[in-house]
Amino acid sequence: MVVIAGPTAVGKTDLSIELARGLGAEIVSADSRQFYRELHVGVAKPSAVQLNAVAHHFINSCSISNLYSAGAFERDVLELLPRLFNTSNYVVLTGGSGLYLKAVCDGLDDLPQPAPGLRQALELRLQTEGLASLQAELSEIDPDYFQIADPQNTQRLLRALEVYYTTGEPFSSYLKRDVSKRPFKIIEVALQRPRDELYERINQRCDQMLADGLVEETKLLAEFRTQNALQTVGYKEVFDYIDGTITYDETVRLFKRNTRRYAKRQLTWFKHQGNFKWFAADDLGGVLQYVRAYSSL
Repeated sequence: MVVIAGPTAVGKTDLSIELARGLGAEIVSADSRQFYRELHVGVAKPSAVQLNAVAHHFINSCSISNLYSAGAFERDVLELLPRLFNTSNYVVLTGGSGLYLKAVCDGLDDLPQPAPGLRQALELRLQTEGLASLQAELSEIDPDYFQIADPQNTQRLLRALEVYYTTGEPFSSYLKRDVSKRPFKIIEVALQRPRDELYERINQRCDQMLADGLVEETKLLAEFRTQNALQTVGYKEVFDYIDGTITYDETVRLFKRNTRRYAKRQLTWFKHQGNFKWFAADDLGGVLQYVRAYSSL
């Protein structure tokens, strides 16, 4: 299984498709928002042409009305892989959602059930104290997770606090336990670009999403706005604009800034999790050579 990871807008989709074609492989998407059929513009799904170029799995695979966890993704991918390996020696797993990649590659420990009433108490604190207060609390009790987490994602923030207050252990400790053995070889590749180039690509992508109708799409998703997949960069800023709490120009500025910050956290995650070999995002030849050499070991 060839894992292609990297920050948002680095070019994972294009390289993964060309890599899969070169290897005769199919693609398993590990983007935690592209699972949902209702999300399109705000999650940068592959185009119809790209989806037709290579068989993709776990894109448009469930509804936003249903929570799809990293644990469920791990189970479903492991169930699918034997069929894919029946037709090819390779499978390409790609995405920027580090937790979902880790679930397939290493497995996840079962997280504890929260103490009764704890989630309600934390949600009340969120309403009364505000997001910044809980962000500061998590950064103090679990700095390792806070460094790689999306602090704007309230559901993930509350879950991390739940784990800590239920067990007395930081959420990050559950990402460092025994690795599950897999019956296939895993080759981990991460893509990178010079920072200025990556940030410019991010800014252009944000502009394109807005031009393609991100505001209109977000309005149609209003009834699902509390779902975890919409507590993320892009949708959160646009919901604030729709609510009238920020101007359109401020929406654009925050969307771009928060996406750049998210990319930085993704890079931090991939540098501290797994065993990634880093390549320039356009170095398809180098990646192919590395994969084939590693496969023969």
